[in-house]
Formats: sequence, C-alpha cells, structure tokens
Amino acid sequence: MAASDDFKQQLKAGKIVDALTLALGEAIELEITTWVSSESGTDSPLPGNRLRTRMNIVDGEIDNEVGPQFIGNGPYIELRQFHLEQLQVGRQMMQSNLATLQQLFVTMATTLSQLPPASRQNLAGNPAISPADEANLP
Repeated sequence: MAASDDFKQQLKAGKIVDALTLALGEAIELEITTWVSSESGTDSPLPGNRLRTRMNIVDGEIDNEVGPQFIGNGPYIELRQFHLEQLQVGRQMMQSNLATLQQLFVTMATTLSQLPPASRQNLAGNPAISPADEANLP
C-alpha cells in the first residue's frame, strides 16, 4: 500500500497523530533515479545505466550511484544535468512538505490546547471523521 493510502486510512480511522507521524516519516527521505531503459523494455535499469541519489534530511546522508555510462565520454553524459535538476526540484518539494507539516503540527497543537480536557479525551478514543463523511474523502 502506498504511503498516501496509509495516510488516508489513518485519517479515516481518526488517528490524526498517527497520520501526521506517517507523513513526517515519509517527508524526510527522497530518492531520485534517472535511468535509460533497454531496448527490451524491462522495468528496471541495467547495471551502469542509471544515476540514483538518496537523501535523508534527518540523518544528513546523501548516497549517490553513478553508472559508468554517465561519466567521461559515456553515451548518457547529457542526462547528468537533468538528474541534477530533478534533485533540485525534489529538494524544494521536501522543504515545502516539511513546512506544511510544521504548520499542521502548530495548528493541531494550538487547537488542542484550546479544547476543554473532556474534549481532548474524546479525541483520543473516537474517530475524528464520522462514517458518513468517510465516503467523501479523496
């Protein structure tokens, strides 16, 4: 199941904190792969025919894999710039996603702090969405 499906399922179950935790967990890592498909049309790159970068912003790790076809006088040298551009776009998306999550956490904390204690206890045990509203979720 895709992370977005898990997120929606957590929301439908009224597990807002779990949904946000899942979203935050997914927002910390980005993997971008640029590869050249073979003439046989396989769904995975042949060894040496891909550039792959994985970034984890929590651990501060960046892993790169560069196939020999993308270096020196390799036939796919022009795709390196495309891969770098995709990394920049991905980095911007991660920053935007994290800013959105931060705003959600602040809004949630502010809202919860303004609720009476009895209402906070109800939120912990009851779904936030009624079954009738579930069908209207995207």
